[in-house]
Amino acid sequence: MRYRYCCDITKTAKEAARASQTGPVRFYTRPPCPFAQNRSIRELDLFSLVVIALLDFPSATFLFELISQRGRESEMAAGPSNTPLLKDELDIVIPTIRNLDFLEMWRPFFQPYHLIIVQDGDPSKVIKVPEGFDYELYNRNDINRILGPKASCISFKDSACRCFGYLVSKKKYIYTIDDDCFVAKDPSGKQINALEQHIKNLLSPSTPFFFNTLYDPYRDGADFVRGYPFSLREGVQTAVSHGLWLNIPDYDAPTQLVKPLERNTRYVDMVLTIPKGTLFPMCGMNLAFNRELIGPAMYFGLMGDGQPIGRYDDMWAGWCTKVICDHLGLGVKTGLPYIWHSKASNPFVNLKKEYNGIFWQEELIPFFQSATLAKESTTVQKCYNEISKQVREKLGKVDPYFNKLADAMVTWIEAWDQLNPSGSPKIATAKAK
Repeated sequence: MRYRYCCDITKTAKEAARASQTGPVRFYTRPPCPFAQNRSIRELDLFSLVVIALLDFPSATFLFELISQRGRESEMAAGPSNTPLLKDELDIVIPTIRNLDFLEMWRPFFQPYHLIIVQDGDPSKVIKVPEGFDYELYNRNDINRILGPKASCISFKDSACRCFGYLVSKKKYIYTIDDDCFVAKDPSGKQINALEQHIKNLLSPSTPFFFNTLYDPYRDGADFVRGYPFSLREGVQTAVSHGLWLNIPDYDAPTQLVKPLERNTRYVDMVLTIPKGTLFPMCGMNLAFNRELIGPAMYFGLMGDGQPIGRYDDMWAGWCTKVICDHLGLGVKTGLPYIWHSKASNPFVNLKKEYNGIFWQEELIPFFQSATLAKESTTVQKCYNEISKQVREKLGKVDPYFNKLADAMVTWIEAWDQLNPSGSPKIATAKAK
């Protein structure tokens, strides 16, 4: 399709060049493409110029000037927009045990969106939400009522309870944030609209199969470098946008104890795709994802009350998600946006929660690194159920907890299908690898 289109442009450009000698020309160089909107020159145009230059240099010069002019005109016409992106297509999920005063600082960015608040701990406690926000609030009683026996898969007294919000959402996209995270500022002092950056990350493609040394080629001011295969420049759909944090870093308990005063002050203006075959420690405090593409994989496991491990909920979800994204040909981005993480958790409490995980992760990482999925696993649910079987077979030998976790993973998928009966998320261009 790409090369046929380029040849069509070649023919049309030559005709347009001849016509321009006798009068003005109204000429369009690109087909409708969701990934190429608001860009002055895309890779399709550049490839077309190469083809045209080989055939007719004057036509190539004409087309280059025309594309550049059209790009400048479209950017000027677009201008600044006050319309929130994906206003009716995104839910913000917040796990909490306290009043949500932190939302006041986020009001300019969050107020247009719908919030799903998952209350952890004592369900009789009243959680106060600032006025003016559109929200639903669920506590443990609601979880038990909605899921019945399947509620056993939702963690209690742990931020992993947030994944219940993913279950009940009906939107295409999810952004989740912790209640101790505030609006950060970039080096110029401007407040960062984290949600807007996440949306930009999700709406542009990822490049997991070949690393671009200018990082995300779809950002303004960047593109594919020389030597990047043209056949891979279309990219793949982005399933996950993983944001970062200034101030309190997301360290494990031993590192917290060794570096109690360390703060993250480095702002790196960068977004990159995590390459296929590479795992990463996903943090859930500033995270967005395409629920339709990868939602069933975003299970934060069994953590907290009654479990022998904590603070591995988001990382467990990240490892499962990355394996599935690699298999289905989906992308995961990390980097911008930053939020301001204001509160350092108690390292001694954290050490108690993490103690088993610190040892177990030496088994978990090789497990996920070597995990393979069958070609028949073409949906996220099928992939996730296959991983649950491997967890039972291989990690069950590490500790009986993993047999319990494997059961919970199956229950989670059953709960997902119960609340989302329309079927598996549709992946338009992804293929099992």
